[in-house]
Amino acid sequence: MTGEELDAAARQELRSLPKTLADDVAKNLVMTGRLIDEDPEAGYRYSRVALRLASRVAAVREAAGIAAYMTGRYSEALSELRAARRMTGSNEHWAVMADCERGLGRPERALQMAGAPEVRDLDKAAQIELRIVAAGARRDMGQLDAAVVTLQVAELNAPAQREWSGRLRYAYADALLAVGREDDAREWFARAADADADGSTGAAERLAELDGSEFVDAYDPELDDVDEEIAEAGDRTRRAADDEAADDEAEDDFDEDDFDDDEDEDDEDDEEDDEDDDREADEIDVFADDDLDDDDDLPAALTDEERDEKRDEAADKAQDK
Repeated sequence: MTGEELDAAARQELRSLPKTLADDVAKNLVMTGRLIDEDPEAGYRYSRVALRLASRVAAVREAAGIAAYMTGRYSEALSELRAARRMTGSNEHWAVMADCERGLGRPERALQMAGAPEVRDLDKAAQIELRIVAAGARRDMGQLDAAVVTLQVAELNAPAQREWSGRLRYAYADALLAVGREDDAREWFARAADADADGSTGAAERLAELDGSEFVDAYDPELDDVDEEIAEAGDRTRRAADDEAADDEAEDDFDEDDFDDDEDEDDEDDEEDDEDDDREADEIDVFADDDLDDDDDLPAALTDEERDEKRDEAADKAQDK
């Protein structure tokens, strides 16, 4: 990102700044624009950096105001957008400023802005947006029927789809539902869904709720993740089945002759061990037993006759003496 992605009008305003500073501000404004819808808080932080660097540039004040509005910081948003209006003299963000008044709990001021002379300077899209804000202010004040009347304009039935068609029809359907006209609300939620190509209004979901069914987005990334998990589980099951089949095949191919050969080899090994034992027995030291059995070294015991002879010989010797 170089900052050149910024629109031409904003780049023109930044030329009053030193080149390096202008590039830094431009980069922060680009990031604000990229993140403001998908991650408003992150977009807001980038806008604050740009504001700190170049608070005297109208495009910076506008970006800071819109970012604050998208994050619900209505007082701050109103302050920044008023500052931008003083710098440029443009009423471009009049409807957003009126909605900030609603956000601050001042629906009466929002209605005053909806009837102010500045409205004549707005383009059709801004006028439609302001009408939606005014209808919301009526509902804030408990004037539900007046909210429905506020939105009953010719643009509801415009044959050509405009950028605001979906939002206007959605607001009208919601106002009808608030006064209990459920059948009419269903019809206008359906027409809002037809005009809402990117699904930003949520009209299809509201219609599904009224019909008592569950809305499923065909392009829901979470569902894609589930499909991937199912596919991976299927792959694991197939791999396990293949491995089991391979093991069974290996068992079927097992040769019993190999097992017999192993037994023959074991018998041969046993015979060799016996021969080794015999050779070791032949080589045993015959005197080794002297250390193991001391009884072998004792004189043999005398018999009774030998003892008698010994006594007679001893007696004869005694008489001779």
